[in-house]
Amino acid sequence: MTTSGKLNQGDPARLAAVGIKHVINLALDDHPEALQNEGVLLARAGIAYTHIPVPFDAPTHRHIQQMSDALKEVGGPSHVHCIMNYRVMAFFYVLDRERGVPEGAARALMQQVWDPLTSDLPAAEPWRRLLTP
Repeated sequence: MTTSGKLNQGDPARLAAVGIKHVINLALDDHPEALQNEGVLLARAGIAYTHIPVPFDAPTHRHIQQMSDALKEVGGPSHVHCIMNYRVMAFFYVLDRERGVPEGAARALMQQVWDPLTSDLPAAEPWRRLLTP
């Protein structure tokens, strides 16, 4: 099981209560909405923590591989998040496609949060390059 969503102060206890064993954070620590001391809070709740800081203007396939490796390494129920979950959804789009999920189905999941492939926002450009073979 893998879930996604932004973390808040009270979330470590809630995540532990539903059986989450591992949290992967793709956001940068210096973002104003970042949860301070996230790793410490999660450790207190008995949850493993992996931080993979992905600059929003420079995502890479290496970041995706790091997330994939972290999910495999810890195993068990995981929660992956960033600030808006744009990184999360784009990375899972790539992983879904690699696992053979049809493009339309993988894209429909990503579009629930955003679609950098059709967005006209300048910030989506590095994401279009990452997601386009």
